[in-house]
Amino acid sequence: MTAEDAVRELDSRRGGATPAAVLALADRLPGVGVAGLVGRWRGTELPTGSPLDGLLTAYRWWGKEVVDAETVHPLLFPDRAGRPRPVQPALAPLTVLRRAPGLVRSRPARLAFAVARPLLTTRRPAARVRTVEHRGVLTAALVYDRLPVVDVFRQVTPDRLLGLMDARGLPGPYAFVLERERS
Repeated sequence: MTAEDAVRELDSRRGGATPAAVLALADRLPGVGVAGLVGRWRGTELPTGSPLDGLLTAYRWWGKEVVDAETVHPLLFPDRAGRPRPVQPALAPLTVLRRAPGLVRSRPARLAFAVARPLLTTRRPAARVRTVEHRGVLTAALVYDRLPVVDVFRQVTPDRLLGLMDARGLPGPYAFVLERERS
């Protein structure tokens, strides 16, 4: 698959796709090397019917930042001035996210997060990059330090990645797209 074909197919699925269609696309894309993840990435969700669909968007998720293989900020959210800042993901209530996503999407929960977000900001990395085998392909993955979560990536272009979050307890992957921030 050419990069142009991959971009076209991914763009055609931005409004939503079945998990099978997203996995079929991922299976046709090459893996990503660890060095290919270095940078700051703007993230958008790719709806697949996952219980987590829409959640990060509702909380104004900005993206991810990979400084090097040992220094990863897997969750960036904008501060009051709109600048992306790392937030400690270990404080995410994964059990509630999996069992009652509607509660977490509620207006009071979003407002509480907005108030608490400055307290959740961190300078410490919260994940590392490792090469893993995913669906028969060696590729870079973010391995979270304190959560049962691994984000695996496939390359659409050097500056656009398809991400699949594999979290214990989720019935299937949560899909997202990352686009490299250009300074």
